[in-house]
Amino acid sequence: MKVTPLSIPDVLLLEPQVFGDSRGFFFESYNQKKIEQAIGRTVDFVQDNHSLSARGVLRGLHYQIQQAQGKLVRVVQGEVFDVAVDLRRTSPTFGQWVGQVLSAENKLQMWIPEGFAHGFVVLSESAEFLYKTTDFWAPEHERCIAWNDPELAIEWPLDGEPSLSGKDREGKCLAQADLFD
Repeated sequence: MKVTPLSIPDVLLLEPQVFGDSRGFFFESYNQKKIEQAIGRTVDFVQDNHSLSARGVLRGLHYQIQQAQGKLVRVVQGEVFDVAVDLRRTSPTFGQWVGQVLSAENKLQMWIPEGFAHGFVVLSESAEFLYKTTDFWAPEHERCIAWNDPELAIEWPLDGEPSLSGKDREGKCLAQADLFD
């Protein structure tokens, strides 16, 4: 597995070694030893999530202020633009974002540590998105940053307005959000 720190070095791009031939392909999508070596610490994933979304659906930017979740994310069908925003006040990259195209074709994964908001927009007709989390979903601690916060200025690859859930339409600007130390 090739590991590449992104412009926010705590967010990692993971590229598996893919073995393919005329029959198809095989790759190891998860290996705890390799993930922990890449991240530099022990992680325990406690929940797997799977979503299906249509083109133009934007999910995020989500995080949990307590029971913070580290996420290992990938796409198994389609293509998304995946974003992580650093919400750690004491971090040198506080308020910065990083984005990456993840697709079934490129098989890339992204590690998003605790203390980050996460979101994605679907670029293909549809996309199936998988993510492992280091803590359980706790709706009472869930928060949402506005996808279009001008302070963040995320460069979403959108044609027009995205399709949002009610929760995502109510996202707060970074200046008004609950943050991590």
